[in-house]
Amino acid sequence: MTTLAIIGAGPGLGAAVARRFGREGYDTALISRDQDRLDDLAAGLTGEGVTARGFAADVRDPKALTAALDAAAAALGPIEVLQYSPVPQREFMLPVLDTTADDLAGPIEFSVYGPVTAVRQVLPGMRALGRGTVLFVNGGTAVVPHPERAGTSIAFAAESAYGRLLHDTLADEGIHVAQLIIPGAIVPGHDKKDPAVLADTLWTLHQDRHGFRHFADDLES
Repeated sequence: MTTLAIIGAGPGLGAAVARRFGREGYDTALISRDQDRLDDLAAGLTGEGVTARGFAADVRDPKALTAALDAAAAALGPIEVLQYSPVPQREFMLPVLDTTADDLAGPIEFSVYGPVTAVRQVLPGMRALGRGTVLFVNGGTAVVPHPERAGTSIAFAAESAYGRLLHDTLADEGIHVAQLIIPGAIVPGHDKKDPAVLADTLWTLHQDRHGFRHFADDLES
């Protein structure tokens, strides 16, 4: 079987997606900055019958990110599904009139350079398989910019444009690119934004392969 790589894996959505895809036979590469936390998360998933391993990398470090993806493919098998869903840092969310050019460097590295690096690293393997899925997970500011969260609003818009370009360009190669917008917070027990519900939604996007942008819930006003 092939591999699911989750960039920004954590105990909420990342773990839920690993469980959902694991039920379908996928092994999971968990990627985030802290190896100890990844090891704990992988151990918990393994105890539930999901094959998972952690590979530490900061998405703002292209060399580390490419090395982690290479190591994941070598250890678990070709990456067929890539999910890019790291949670932005709070310092990216400054009011627009307080945001300088320097303040945008972090959000752009996080939400543009990171996805571009990851996609370019896994794309040859997907082409060799003849199939693949790239899933971008973003907050509501990717669609409706918020004046108090300028960094993520600007960077998510750029990430969205990149994802849409990929969607249109790669469809004929059997590689599906989709974006899931999650307005507001992920809420355990919520009928649409519980981690397990969102994991089901992402599995459906991978399976159905229709359209680029999808919404987990109505946009917040």
